[in-house]
Amino acid sequence: MPYSTRNGVRIHYEVHGDGPPMVLIHANPFDRRLWLYQIARFSAFYRVIAVDLRGYGHSDKPEASFTLADMLDDVLGVCADEGVTCAIFAGVSVGSGIALLASITRPDMVAAAILVGGSSAGPRDVNAILAGFEGKPLGEHLMHLMRGYVAPGFADTPLGDYLLNLFVENSAALSGSCIANIFRARASCNMTDNLGSVQLPVLVVNGAFDGSLPAGGRTASMLPNAEHVVIDDAGHACCLEKPQAFDAAIIAFLARNGLAASGLSPVRGSQS
Repeated sequence: MPYSTRNGVRIHYEVHGDGPPMVLIHANPFDRRLWLYQIARFSAFYRVIAVDLRGYGHSDKPEASFTLADMLDDVLGVCADEGVTCAIFAGVSVGSGIALLASITRPDMVAAAILVGGSSAGPRDVNAILAGFEGKPLGEHLMHLMRGYVAPGFADTPLGDYLLNLFVENSAALSGSCIANIFRARASCNMTDNLGSVQLPVLVVNGAFDGSLPAGGRTASMLPNAEHVVIDDAGHACCLEKPQAFDAAIIAFLARNGLAASGLSPVRGSQS
């Protein structure tokens, strides 16, 4: 079970497959398993590195305040330990913020960025999110958040119920204070004024029911080399809800930018 400690925090990650590196950065309040479908598909063609952000999974859960730049340093520490000098960066929600920050501050490290639920400014309702960490069991609040990040009805299907419960069954091992600090870190980092400097290819992906869809569209419109894709019948966590359509959008984007690994072919029968 590999860990990186280059940033003074023990960060757990997994490596699957061989080929060009692809770094996957999950959302709040999930963990690396948010990418379970993409790990299965893309690890046949890429060296997929899935990171547990600080606060989640097997990574440390520091309760002192930190910044989004600190979280990026955690991810870059994993890259350094794995000898990765340039990779495709894909992130969901706060993970997309980390991928975008890498694109702005370390463009040498980023071959392309995939921003899922992507916004340059972070959540608008951070105070309401933070209030939920007070006086409520942590697992209950995390489930409340996740239900809002998927399309209506998905959480009540057998598959949706199973998938979302994967991320709260270990809530006793998590720290509400650390998770709240992740939301604070994302909310305090507005990168809108820096979007024009990003020259690398970017794909912004939103679900049709994603509350950040308007912000995703604005972000894409301000990036010089960006595309915007909307996944039908999905929310903020569209990579988990509609993996076939999501993967198809990613593969098409990679192909258009000369980054499709040898043998990687379009997903058949997908709709987005």
